[in-house]
Amino acid sequence: MPEEVKSSWADEVEDDGNPRLPEPKETFKNGVKIVTEYKYNEDNKKVKMVRHYKIEKRIVSKTIADRKTWPKFGDSANDKPGPNPATTIVAEDVYLQYITNKEDSDKPDDTGINKLKGMDQNVMKCRNCKGDHWTTKCPYKDSLVLANQVAEEKKSAIGGLDKKDSGSKYVPPSLREGAKNTDSSSHQRRDDTLAIRISNLSENTQEADLEDLVKPFGPYSKLYLAKDRITNCCKGFAYVHFKFRGDAAKAIANLDGFGYDHLILNVDWSKPSTN
Repeated sequence: MPEEVKSSWADEVEDDGNPRLPEPKETFKNGVKIVTEYKYNEDNKKVKMVRHYKIEKRIVSKTIADRKTWPKFGDSANDKPGPNPATTIVAEDVYLQYITNKEDSDKPDDTGINKLKGMDQNVMKCRNCKGDHWTTKCPYKDSLVLANQVAEEKKSAIGGLDKKDSGSKYVPPSLREGAKNTDSSSHQRRDDTLAIRISNLSENTQEADLEDLVKPFGPYSKLYLAKDRITNCCKGFAYVHFKFRGDAAKAIANLDGFGYDHLILNVDWSKPSTN
């Protein structure tokens, strides 16, 4: 007996001569919603689309539950509950965590009033007599000021404190009594006559490049490469402080007119000598 060959749904529709597509079907199986739909693809061929939806029961807020009861409109006015793939794009779920409940925020906030009611009524205290009034309206203000002045005069007389020196002026440690007399001119400072200025540097010059340039002429105490604050590129000049004047003169004699990074360097003393 020959085996019966089952024809596809597309062939059956063609045989019937019915150009209309079958109606979508929905079935439920093990908590999964299966939606079967039929449509024409780009090649004008009938195709069958099967979508699976996992049904989950979640506890949502009251506003979300009310929004689900809103009537649909537009192209989805006659759609069944749930999203329609033809008019709705189902994306990933976005979970929002509210710090406070929106329904509770609509209620009038009377916590501030309750706090004020629970506070002590005597919130104002005078700085002079500790009474429940403003300090500027203290009835004992004049007498308290006079008493403070008398107390200060007695303290000055007993302690031998001069009234002129009783102010709150700041006295530096070097001028206080018992401090050692140190002359600021005795501090060792950097000799600017040992510094040279190197100009016409390229914008790609870095501190390491400047160090390699002056290191062969002798020890130095400081290097300064001028840079732009925004671009952090070299501005074209730098200063080098040598420890010995002979090394600085040697650097000027060798580097002035020297070709470095496709540029001719200009090297001279940073501060002309007074001699």
